[in-house]
Amino acid sequence: MTQKTKFFLVGLAGLVAGAALTVNLSAIANKSAETALPVEELRAFTEVFARVKSDYVEPVEDKKLINEAINGMLTGLDPHSAYLDTEAFKDLQVGTQGEFGGLGIEVGMEDGFVKVVAPIEDTPAFKAGVKAGDLIVKLDDTPVKGMTLNDAVKRMRGKPGSSIKLTIARKNADKPIVLTITRAVIKIRSVKSTMLDSGYGYVRVTQFQEHTGELLVEALQKLYKENKAPLKGLVLDLRNDPGGLLNGAVAVSAAFIKPDSLVVYTEGRTEDAKMRLTASREHYLRPMQLDYLKNLPEGVKEVPMVVLVNGGSASASEIVAGALQDHKRAVIMGTRTFGKGSVQTILPLGNGTAIKLTTARYYTPNGRSIQAKGIEPDILVEDPAMPESDEGFGIREADLDKHLANPSGDPSEAAPAPKPADTIKAPPADKPGKEKKPATLEPGEIVSKNDFQVNQALNLLKGLQILQGR
Repeated sequence: MTQKTKFFLVGLAGLVAGAALTVNLSAIANKSAETALPVEELRAFTEVFARVKSDYVEPVEDKKLINEAINGMLTGLDPHSAYLDTEAFKDLQVGTQGEFGGLGIEVGMEDGFVKVVAPIEDTPAFKAGVKAGDLIVKLDDTPVKGMTLNDAVKRMRGKPGSSIKLTIARKNADKPIVLTITRAVIKIRSVKSTMLDSGYGYVRVTQFQEHTGELLVEALQKLYKENKAPLKGLVLDLRNDPGGLLNGAVAVSAAFIKPDSLVVYTEGRTEDAKMRLTASREHYLRPMQLDYLKNLPEGVKEVPMVVLVNGGSASASEIVAGALQDHKRAVIMGTRTFGKGSVQTILPLGNGTAIKLTTARYYTPNGRSIQAKGIEPDILVEDPAMPESDEGFGIREADLDKHLANPSGDPSEAAPAPKPADTIKAPPADKPGKEKKPATLEPGEIVSKNDFQVNQALNLLKGLQILQGR
């Protein structure tokens, strides 16, 4: 077998309508042993192929039949393995730069329908009101049922300025919601920051992209300069962050923990699927790239931290939360995360196409697999407008068809995950039976002044500051 380039990655929670994925490059070793071919099954395949070619109601091209067979083979494995045709592969590569065309939503497949994992901030879908957990049942007038995820994503993409009509089923909505959204070139700045109060900074990572580590350093430098003194506390917001590049997760973790500390490790069937990634430059930088973490403000690794997570925090964001939790570097606050603990590898096939194959599970430094379980916060704090303590709300990895099981098997036998040490209940709605509205952003705001979870994080940091003072 000739050597092919492959990409190790932790992907987004679902294939994105403009996706971001991988980072580390290595070569596939030539396989020393040939796997025996299943002769009887291959004979059945050729018979079915021939029968479709001869008897199907309309002529079908060989290429289409073979591509569909490959696609079915991969999508039948788990929710994240897939066949990427030429267009999808190019889109994936473009997505790692943080710029792509489309609507701006991360999606997954469930029971033949497209489910929204999270809308990406500042995109047409976000502004139109698409929400995490929405079930897309029609694209324009075409039912989604029966489409592959790739086909659905292709339909949602298109020329900037063109429109598409989404018909959405939403929990607790009396009837389907119809939204007409105008496509745009999606440019995402993956790190945003602001001062919450004197001495207390806020950094939000919306997605892990190629330059997320560098942007984090810039954001922290800005906060320290604006504060004109070392920070007293920092809130790192990973809510609704669907993941992305593995080196981005390592870089963000490395910014706050001691050098060479273990961030994450992976276990798979092959030797090159087994990795131990630490807070060292070779695990977050590309070859010949300057170490931007050397420019971190002094004191960043000691500043008291709260990390905010929720059911939309997946994959790379769970790696960061798990690493900071295991190293006791930060208090994890919010609600249980999505639970995507698998690693996908992009294997180019040489003809412009590729396969995205699940090749490993990843583990936190203390050996916890979050696959289908998620990260439990140290302090459970609900969003008043999104009561995620209701297990029926939203969609998580464990809800996806054919999801990988947690290697620990029975939850009672799993490596113990920290349980919330405390619970902060969301305030009741103003009137009985009236839903609490989500905090809305004013023009120019990075985070709402009425964001209950952020305010609870700030209160905790101020309390820690008082205790330290005593």
